[in-house]
Amino acid sequence: MTPEPESAPAQSPSVALDLSGRTALVTGAAGGIGRACAVRLAAAGARLRAVDLDPEGLKSLAEEVAGADGATGREPVELHPLDLTAPAGLDAAERAADGADVLVNAAGTQLVRPIEKFPPEVFHRMLTLMLEAPFRTTRGALPHMYARGWGRIVHISSVHGLRASAYKSAYVAAKHGLEGLSKTTALEAAPHGVTSNCVNPAYVRTPLVERQIADQAEAHGIPADRVVTDIMLADSALKRLLEPWEVAEAVAYLCTPAAAFLTGSALPLDGAWSAH
Repeated sequence: MTPEPESAPAQSPSVALDLSGRTALVTGAAGGIGRACAVRLAAAGARLRAVDLDPEGLKSLAEEVAGADGATGREPVELHPLDLTAPAGLDAAERAADGADVLVNAAGTQLVRPIEKFPPEVFHRMLTLMLEAPFRTTRGALPHMYARGWGRIVHISSVHGLRASAYKSAYVAAKHGLEGLSKTTALEAAPHGVTSNCVNPAYVRTPLVERQIADQAEAHGIPADRVVTDIMLADSALKRLLEPWEVAEAVAYLCTPAAAFLTGSALPLDGAWSAH
């Protein structure tokens, strides 16, 4: 693959955040952005509830969190291996969100196909995972947040919640819907001390993006090594992939007291993609 002209900064959490006594629920917590967010919130002192389809990934997350700070006597990570595309999984996720002070919806998937070749059942499954599941977890979390007069809801959206790209009908539709859900939540929740925001990354160095490279190569009929430079980074002024920990730091900021007035917003981490 062609070397990236930009380099990511060294990982160094910079946001001062204390979530001691708070409970954080993160979906998609076994890998990628969700895992980075889960680790970051646990490091800030939150009791962690982790939701993912991958039970082995959840187990390794719990081991990572315990290994990072095993001497503190922190409560073990609460693991919820759930399928958020199934009715039973959605019901269980809504129940798990009850009692959460921080909610991060990071579960996602991708399929790159022209609309006329996009399988309807996959479209339905993707919207269930990336739009209905955040609605259900938000629904489950709000009563507790309202009762405590404090809460932080952060949806991992995408630059595709602000811009569209060809061949990504389900993903773009889900992320645009997620933006609307977040704004509606912000309006309803503001009187209760609860904020709701989206974080909008461009392409992040995750297994999901690695799989997209192959899909994009097939869709556009070009070699995989040109997908990153010619397609993924074409609209980004910063010519590198984003790192998961950078997204997690943005999420951490939204949970701080300094962000109490920031709600109903989209926080682009897109290298100026949406500046076009």
